[in-house]
Amino acid sequence: MGSVSSDDDMPLAKSNGHLSNAKISAAEDRALDKIDSKARTSAPGLSIRNGPVDDDSMEVDAGPNGVKRKSRSSIGKAVNYKDDSDSDDAPMAKRQKQIKKADSDSDDEPISKKKNGRLPPSIKETSVLEDSDDDQPLGAKLAQRKAEIEKAAAKESKALQAKAKKATPKKAIKDESDDEPLAKPKKRVSNGTAASSSKKANGVKKEEPESDSDAPIANKAKKPAPATKTKAAPAKKTPAKRGSATPKKGKSEEPGEDEEEEEEYRWWDEPKKEDDSIKWTTLEHNGVIFADPYKPLPKHVKLYYDGKPVNLHVEAEEVATYFGAMLNSTHNVENPVFQKNFFEDFKDILKKTGGAKDQNGNKVDIKEFSKLDFKPIFEYYDGLSQARKNRSSAEKKAEKAEKEAREAPYMYCKWDGRKEKVGNMRVEPPGLFRGRGDHPKTGKVKKRVMPEQITINIGKEAKVPEPPPGHKWKAVQHDNKATWLAMWQENINGNYKYVMLAATSATKQQADYKKFEKARQLKLHIDRIRKDYQRDLKSDVMADRQRATAMYLIDKFALRAGNEKDTDNEAETVGCCSLKYEHITLPEPDVVIFDFLGKDSIRFYNRVEVDRQVWKNLKMFKKPPKENGDDIFDRLTTTQLNKHLSSYMEGLTAKVFRTYNASWTMSQLLQKIPGNKKNLSDHEKLKLYNDCNREVAVLCNHKRTVGAGHEAQMEKMGDRIKGLKYQKWRTKMMMLDVDPKIKKKKGAEFFALDEDLDEEWIQKHQVFLVEEERKKITKKFEKENEKRVAEKERPLPEKELKDRLKAVSELEAKFKKENKTKKVEAEGRNPTVEKLQDAIEKLDKRIEALKIQATDRDNNKEVALGTSKINYIDPRLSVVFCNKFNLGIEKVFAKTLRDKFKWAIEQVGEDTTWEF
Repeated sequence: MGSVSSDDDMPLAKSNGHLSNAKISAAEDRALDKIDSKARTSAPGLSIRNGPVDDDSMEVDAGPNGVKRKSRSSIGKAVNYKDDSDSDDAPMAKRQKQIKKADSDSDDEPISKKKNGRLPPSIKETSVLEDSDDDQPLGAKLAQRKAEIEKAAAKESKALQAKAKKATPKKAIKDESDDEPLAKPKKRVSNGTAASSSKKANGVKKEEPESDSDAPIANKAKKPAPATKTKAAPAKKTPAKRGSATPKKGKSEEPGEDEEEEEEYRWWDEPKKEDDSIKWTTLEHNGVIFADPYKPLPKHVKLYYDGKPVNLHVEAEEVATYFGAMLNSTHNVENPVFQKNFFEDFKDILKKTGGAKDQNGNKVDIKEFSKLDFKPIFEYYDGLSQARKNRSSAEKKAEKAEKEAREAPYMYCKWDGRKEKVGNMRVEPPGLFRGRGDHPKTGKVKKRVMPEQITINIGKEAKVPEPPPGHKWKAVQHDNKATWLAMWQENINGNYKYVMLAATSATKQQADYKKFEKARQLKLHIDRIRKDYQRDLKSDVMADRQRATAMYLIDKFALRAGNEKDTDNEAETVGCCSLKYEHITLPEPDVVIFDFLGKDSIRFYNRVEVDRQVWKNLKMFKKPPKENGDDIFDRLTTTQLNKHLSSYMEGLTAKVFRTYNASWTMSQLLQKIPGNKKNLSDHEKLKLYNDCNREVAVLCNHKRTVGAGHEAQMEKMGDRIKGLKYQKWRTKMMMLDVDPKIKKKKGAEFFALDEDLDEEWIQKHQVFLVEEERKKITKKFEKENEKRVAEKERPLPEKELKDRLKAVSELEAKFKKENKTKKVEAEGRNPTVEKLQDAIEKLDKRIEALKIQATDRDNNKEVALGTSKINYIDPRLSVVFCNKFNLGIEKVFAKTLRDKFKWAIEQVGEDTTWEF
């Protein structure tokens, strides 16, 4: 065990941990230069910690809100060319309801294993990424590109530093792209640490409190400074952009809004506040919406135990329905951990409520989970669900209107006198905790949140919202440094949950703006930071060497910094600074295999090549007597790392590197797209953008496993393309019907059936087209009748529907005749060869567009584009791309994102030269 500093205030090592030496001798360093040939290789795809990484073990997909589900193979081979896939840009609120994702797309999901055991190139390799369709893994290609981009970053950093030196010495250094002064670098001491940092930087890892991200903001706030009033600058009038998020004047369609829309609040045009820690001066809101009370099951619907129905207290029955209602979610209910946690909580509820009884009132001792039968409960709720789906559109609209009217008072708040939308005004309903990845608490009961658990944050002069009758709030406070409206603590992990403003609010937008501006400032310092940590990789001070190694991993491989965890009560998730002995394996000569649970319990498995010095350092940090459970970075904490980083730039933390690397990389990739691409179709332009976004996502580890429905979606797109090819062939045959002599002119090859089509597929496709026509006619008839009933008119008789459906029989007969005669009669008014030729050209364009979409979707099957685009790539880069290539912003940003990034759209305007 290494020596420990004698300082009185130096924390001791953990009782069960082994501590690295404080100093590193030259002999110890040289000893690691010798390569052990026996340890050069390890089985590719072998996970040292969590088992083999193969198709079965990783066959999960992130649903719309990140919940993992087992992949299901495509069912049925019937022809279907409808595209019903989910968009990466679906509104977050909708994703959460769907159980994510979308998109989720967690940014800590593992990069998929490398094929054929091949390793990615070293980060030092600088060969240009070629545009090819070979089998080289995308991650391998991007490792080459990343070195190129880092060279460009170093070059710009030097240029900015040179520019800053020319500035007046008395003035603060300014970033070329921002009017805000950059922070002056703090005075540094010889070993590279901040002068203001703790003298214990070289000591044993301190037992520090975990991240305060879940603590009430009131507890985190510093002493309030007096609020300052700022006069709003007059709103600038900018030309309306295509797809712009600028609201239209007039009556709003949003429920709860005033008749006349308020003037748009352009916070980006206002002068900067002297004290931006004060978030508001006045705040009014109506509180939260609680989950609906539980409705007991009908008397004939029972939980069965050992084949017999049992009676339960209403509280126990409610918990039973949580499990019974989700029997179709096999990934959860068949998970042994999920079952175990649920059963333990269920038995506790039974014990508190008097247990279960049979039909004669005799007590039933429920001991075995396997004897429980929830099917009657599932069938009951599934029937309710089907009945809801089968309601008429008029009933659905009426319910939607009623719901909007009920929620309207809670949807908006008054923030400094202006109306702002609330993001999540509903308290989470009770149910079973699912978690993400391999969460150890999956299946536990999420208890109903009561008013007595909720703290309200509101202005002093505002009327405090009334709690439900018979209840009271836990507390009411008036913290104007907090941006949350209500807060409570959930029972599963003890985390605090907040009611916040929507992503489109000025407060949230300003937070996004500051995040990306902070990342832009980093480009002034990045070259110096990288040079310093490269130097410290060979430091003889263990703390400095560990810090430099951690910075290398965070910068190169986008690892999260990580925080201390209470492993007795939380999932064993780690980041870079909290890596344990067992989380990395080190095959010779320079390979690192990461295998750990990252954020949200998502498994991070990655096999990479690193600088030889980094490999040596990690080998040293694992030096015996260290063993499983010991910290790799035992002389480094996230707090110490961030304090060191702040010596380069005020407010710089490890997580800023993720935003900087993503945005800087995207900027460089977009600049390399030739200007002559402006004449491409919108689909081709969007693919160019997605190609760049995909590279960023892989570089930042924003990977996902292949979605459960990907195979089926690709099959549907293939059927759509084949359907258009069949339509194109029929059109050509119509040309022969109009002018038989054209066959000699065009040649027999022109009229030949496409090689992708065969007789069997065509007949299946014809059946599909007939059925689609039947559905189309029936649906139109039903809608007409619903409209007539709503307008108190007599509905159309069934005879009318039968008459309309004759067209379906005629279509079916037409296909039979064509199959028999191999001839197609020309359709439409006055068909001519010229008209039919135009139709063929239009079909060619549609086919090409669909092929591009299919290629793009297949390329993105393992990459979470949404995470990069929404959270890490400066949205102004996307706006510039759309301006430069004349692509509508709505093609890149869905409506919700256009609202979220309104500031970026307005700031850039029509500019095509803005740079990150």
